[in-house]
Amino acid sequence: MRPATARSAVPGSSARAATLLLVAVAGALAGCLGGCGPAPGAGAEPAPSANAASADTVELKPSQLGAIRIAPIGAHEFVYRKQALGIIDFNQNLNVPVFAPYQGRIIEAFADLGDAVHEGQVLFTLESPDFLAAQSTLIAAAATLDQTTSALQRAVRLYAAHGIDQNDYEAAVASQQSAEGALKAARAAVAVFGRSPAQIDRIIARRQVEPALIVRSPLTGRITARNAAPGMLEQPGNPPAPYSVADLRSKWMVANVIESDSPLYRLGQPIEAAVMAYPGRSFTGIITRVGRSLDPNTHRIVVRCDNADPREELIPGMLASFATRVQAPLTAIAIPVNGVVRNGDGSFAAWVTADRRHFEQRLVRVGEALDGQYPVLAGLKRGELAVVDGAVFVSNILYAPPSD
Repeated sequence: MRPATARSAVPGSSARAATLLLVAVAGALAGCLGGCGPAPGAGAEPAPSANAASADTVELKPSQLGAIRIAPIGAHEFVYRKQALGIIDFNQNLNVPVFAPYQGRIIEAFADLGDAVHEGQVLFTLESPDFLAAQSTLIAAAATLDQTTSALQRAVRLYAAHGIDQNDYEAAVASQQSAEGALKAARAAVAVFGRSPAQIDRIIARRQVEPALIVRSPLTGRITARNAAPGMLEQPGNPPAPYSVADLRSKWMVANVIESDSPLYRLGQPIEAAVMAYPGRSFTGIITRVGRSLDPNTHRIVVRCDNADPREELIPGMLASFATRVQAPLTAIAIPVNGVVRNGDGSFAAWVTADRRHFEQRLVRVGEALDGQYPVLAGLKRGELAVVDGAVFVSNILYAPPSD
């Protein structure tokens, strides 16, 4: 019976050992899980660190301050202008094509392109059959008047002595009056060719025609075009004119304004023009004409300005850019464009300081930049110290601080 008892005792002790082993393993696992589990409060948000409040603050070293410029925020006058392109043109009221009054052949041309001329100066001479015929008629009318005047004087004496009847006397009077009218008409015909009364009297006195018709400048200015040449047949009114004369001391500045800007332009508004020939300079004037129709191809209107140019610097045909002040100036708090940084999210920021050493980034709202300044709509106050040049440098330090 002993062997049976021994066999039954072994299984019982194995069960107890297995149970103890399971209890030990479970305790070990529980301890491990307890030691590796989350710390109390792990499910809550981490507490802010001491440096969180200064996340958008930068402290510059003395050696870095030379890369920026600090100044108080102030006001700036913003003068908004509309831009347009155009050209410089002649003052067409003072730009005259000079034609001969009658057909003829040019004998001689006296002025050349670019020459300064004065009013009444001879430009060219013309051999005109019409002029010769007019002079011939003048001389004949003057001779006829002399003859009828002499005949009338004899008729008066004879009529007083009863040597002729009244009918002959009245015929002599009528002939003399007709001759006077013919002479007046002949003088007017010659005057059309530019002859003065004294010159007409000289033609009558000499009984000799002048072969050349003289064409003079109608105004003081410069020759802007020459097409005259000796021997050329001139047809009145047929372009090109033998000469063109313009007063270059006055120019037109002609701007082509886009359709959307056209309601903003008014007579009397100041306008400035810049041309490539004179960089850095502007030529000013006043709007004198605003077109009332659009070009069907470009959908632009013409805005014209009279400009005094006493030194004749502007040349007609020059391309010009125009700036027109279309509203009253606006004074607002402003910051230079170099004092503003555009962040990656599209917002704008400036850097303000109280001690010129520590700088705080502040979001701002700005308007359209003009003359190197942003109008500040929100975020800054007048008198605050801010970085006005080198804001990008400070931002670079904030987002990519230099390594030690």
